[in-house]
Amino acid sequence: MANADTWTMIHAERGALATDLDPLADEQWDTRSLCPEWTVREVVGHLTAASVNTPGKFFSKLAGSGFSFNKMVAKDVAEQMQGTPADTLARFKAQEKATTHPPGPTPTWLGEIVVHSEDIRRPLGIKRDYPTEALLTVANFYKGSNLIIGAKKRITGLTFAATDAEWTTGSGPEVSGPLISLIVAMTGRPAGIDDLSGDGVATLKGRP
Repeated sequence: MANADTWTMIHAERGALATDLDPLADEQWDTRSLCPEWTVREVVGHLTAASVNTPGKFFSKLAGSGFSFNKMVAKDVAEQMQGTPADTLARFKAQEKATTHPPGPTPTWLGEIVVHSEDIRRPLGIKRDYPTEALLTVANFYKGSNLIIGAKKRITGLTFAATDAEWTTGSGPEVSGPLISLIVAMTGRPAGIDDLSGDGVATLKGRP
């Protein structure tokens, strides 16, 4: 798939998330996300920080953080947390159509917005009917990638099969369910496993 098409999907998912965030009360921004260390607002800040980054800025900030990736990310999130929740949302909205990003292939950033949107939506009780094309792009990227989140390693020896799309990968005991939940699970979120079934679910639960 051409990068231009992937960016179109990224921009669409950013817009959809912004629409879902618009009506939130201030206290909802403090809801704990599926990323245990982050609130909803902090996840949004993280998404914005990535969208204003470039490879040059990334390596400069990494060096300035003592080459600690986690420290760099924490600094970026803190910067996006300045002001009110409305300010955090405004900064996110301003980047809706941006194509700037840290080092990494374009599908990385589609995966970021899809998975982190679920990190936000699920604790808030918000559901989205994601376009199948976007989910297939993300699932096909993650199944072969161990970058940062280690999805490829996590699903090794298992068959992942979507029940709402024509998609399957791997071999071994089956893990089946909605494609978005398979993606959430393969990226290490236990919440995704609740929607899945099959002989491979117990194995998946035992993997970090």
